[in-house]
Amino acid sequence: MDLLSLSSGLLYTAFVIYLIAFVFFAATIKDKQQEKQFTLMNKIAISTTILGFIAQVGYFITRWMASGHAPVSNMFEFVTFFGMMLVLAFTILYFIYRIELLGLFALPVALLIIGYASMYPKEVSPLVPSLKSHWLYIHVTTVALGEAILAVSFVAGIIYLIHQINQSKTTVKTTWLEIIMYAICATLGFVIITTIFSSMDYNATFSYAVDEEEMTLEYQLPAWFGPENGELVTDDKMDAVFTTPGWMHGAEAPRKLNTLVWSLTAGLLLYLILRISLRKRIAAAIQPLLKKANPELLDEACYRAVAIGFPVFTLGGLIFAAIWAQEAWNRYWGWDPKEVWALITFFFYAIFLHLRLSRGWHGEKSAWLAAIGFAIIMFNLIVVNLVLAGLHSYA
Repeated sequence: MDLLSLSSGLLYTAFVIYLIAFVFFAATIKDKQQEKQFTLMNKIAISTTILGFIAQVGYFITRWMASGHAPVSNMFEFVTFFGMMLVLAFTILYFIYRIELLGLFALPVALLIIGYASMYPKEVSPLVPSLKSHWLYIHVTTVALGEAILAVSFVAGIIYLIHQINQSKTTVKTTWLEIIMYAICATLGFVIITTIFSSMDYNATFSYAVDEEEMTLEYQLPAWFGPENGELVTDDKMDAVFTTPGWMHGAEAPRKLNTLVWSLTAGLLLYLILRISLRKRIAAAIQPLLKKANPELLDEACYRAVAIGFPVFTLGGLIFAAIWAQEAWNRYWGWDPKEVWALITFFFYAIFLHLRLSRGWHGEKSAWLAAIGFAIIMFNLIVVNLVLAGLHSYA
């Protein structure tokens, strides 16, 4: 077995183990009234999580050995590493606060992120010149760790909100909670729809001209949006229904927009199926599972995750990024979309800490801010990479 096959096997093993750990955490909620059994199940759940993390570290090391560089240079590698750091951040905060509910929510988020990563090309390719630097390891891994710690604040915050918000009637708060549930469904929908068409070996090619140069663009999902003046050259495949708007630049823009639309559509379908099956809002269906939650402890964990994650993200996403930008592009700062959204993320969490420490924004207000912050992180990770073209498009 070669190293790449071994790394893929270890990643798959980690995914399965995380899934088993989630089941054990779910069992701790069910059996919490039986203290001895709860303690045993809790130990099994966190031990299984650690075992999955070790397997994923094995994936990381073996892929590094096979590629000759840190496996964080493309979307598959970075998002997978982000998922691994999320598990690490959750594990650390679990041992600090002993909140088993974090595992019930953090592990599904990590599984979604790793599943989302698996939809990207997994091939190892040579590094582009700007990535051939030791800053690749320093900048990217620090950013991923910082964002992962901040993601745990979202997990604690969403548990707090579902526990505290009155679900007996429809309000603005319950509506926003359902929007968050839909966003999670959209991510899962992307994984499901991409897996389905990948198993069908779906591939459609469009040809189009740019400055009189003939170019082609391949789709792995049926094309809702195609390139301007594009022509389908693959037989028996769906032709594009719409033309990609002209303000979306970049050769990959039509395919990226198409993927985003498919994700949102599949997510809406999945959300409606869950709503019909549950006969109530998704958050309302989850709320009874959280009766034993400690709101004060969740609020403290939410804040602590931001207090730790914010300086780590600042170090990697702004300081290390600026140093590497000077080395690679001969300037510390540009207005590349990725840089702009990193700055927005920095300002948002700075405001979060200011409002928390100076204005007394605790509890529900703090939890909502954590949810908004995670939405900004995911927008930067998904939308900026799928839709907006920039210097970071190679990722």
